[in-house]
Amino acid sequence: QVQVAESGGGLVQAGGSLRLSCTASGLTFDAYTMGWFRQAPGKEREGVSCITHNGGATDYADSVKGRFTIFRDNAKNTLYLQMNSLKPEDSAMYYCAGVRVYYSGNCPLLARSYNSWGQGTQVTVSS
Repeated sequence: QVQVAESGGGLVQAGGSLRLSCTASGLTFDAYTMGWFRQAPGKEREGVSCITHNGGATDYADSVKGRFTIFRDNAKNTLYLQMNSLKPEDSAMYYCAGVRVYYSGNCPLLARSYNSWGQGTQVTVSS
């Protein structure tokens, strides 16, 4: 059974940093393209960042480029999202998701491209 679990969320002041982690089990992690998504109250879920199965390619939403970094440790079955220079508009529930697809080019930032989801971790940035 595939399980994905996020951690690392919390309350932080604007300009601060957080590192989210996502640990996966029940799957061959290094065969999965992984992504981070977020959803604020009353808004649609949006793609934040993604990374191919071997970390060879990444992509970011324009709103987080230069501030967030996605990376993975396949030996630990763990995905990370380093978030710096946080803004109040980054406040949302953050979800980790994966799909067993190899992408030769960029990974997708569309939620419908992923089929294994975690329960989310809340990030709140105060002004």
